[in-house]
Amino acid sequence: MSLAIISPGRNPKVWIDALTFYYPEIDIQVYPAIDRPDEVEMAMVWQHPPGYLRELPNLKLISSLGAGVDHILSDPAVPESLPIVRIVDEKLTWSMTNYVVMGVLNFHRQITRYQADQQRKVWDMSMPEIPVKVGVMGVGALGGDVMDKLDFMGFRVFGYGFSDKEDFRFPYFSKNKLQEFLDEINVLVCLLPLTPDTENILSLELFQKCKPGTFLVNVARGKHLVEADLIPALDAGYLSGALLDVYRTEPLPESHPFWEERRIQLTPHIASVTNPQAAAPQIIENYKRLKANQPLFNLVNRQRGY
Repeated sequence: MSLAIISPGRNPKVWIDALTFYYPEIDIQVYPAIDRPDEVEMAMVWQHPPGYLRELPNLKLISSLGAGVDHILSDPAVPESLPIVRIVDEKLTWSMTNYVVMGVLNFHRQITRYQADQQRKVWDMSMPEIPVKVGVMGVGALGGDVMDKLDFMGFRVFGYGFSDKEDFRFPYFSKNKLQEFLDEINVLVCLLPLTPDTENILSLELFQKCKPGTFLVNVARGKHLVEADLIPALDAGYLSGALLDVYRTEPLPESHPFWEERRIQLTPHIASVTNPQAAAPQIIENYKRLKANQPLFNLVNRQRGY
């Protein structure tokens, strides 16, 4: 039995080192130099070439190299019967929450404005704080932790999702109450899973429903945002700015207009990065369970998309 690492453009050495540390006898093959495809029964993937998994005739399990699995579910070559597992890591939640809190505080205390003032040697003490109410789209493990931490800091928080929830610990709005949700907030954080229902949700149609001057934080997936709608929404005043960590094309092309837009803050998909040393034990455990024909853990629900 062999495990394949399929992650084009990424250095596989850190994963190989982490996996062999916990299980020295593991047999690993690395794309594109997979010369024994018939022996591969488990594949670790991130942004794999669509259709490539057909080349592995005895594949029994796919493991995402992160918490997200949309890059796997979007490949029509992946059979419905093939189980998919993902990484669940408290450190991912910790990092994501810290990033979102940083973005909220930056907007609340206007750090970007003061950085621009410093460049122009402007001393402006007006409005040192913007009152903030934060809306989080997607209230799973990540979104829930973001809300807990912001609430602890004294910010009012509101949740939004595609399912009904009873007795949620914060004000919560389900799918058919989007306008009521947007009426409450002036910071919009997207932490939704990427599904057919959520793709393109961050669009001009939604931005027009926001309170004027709402600040956007997208740390979910690039395909949530209709990128062509963002600058028009800023120009119209629906949004006052945006913090983006994810994009439809990564790395972001040099010709992309976001690079030159002062109202948009960019980071290179680093809000929450999987730590191979932390994730390797989960992968090894599922590898061993697969060999022993035992139940897998961190299984993905294909209908929910996570």
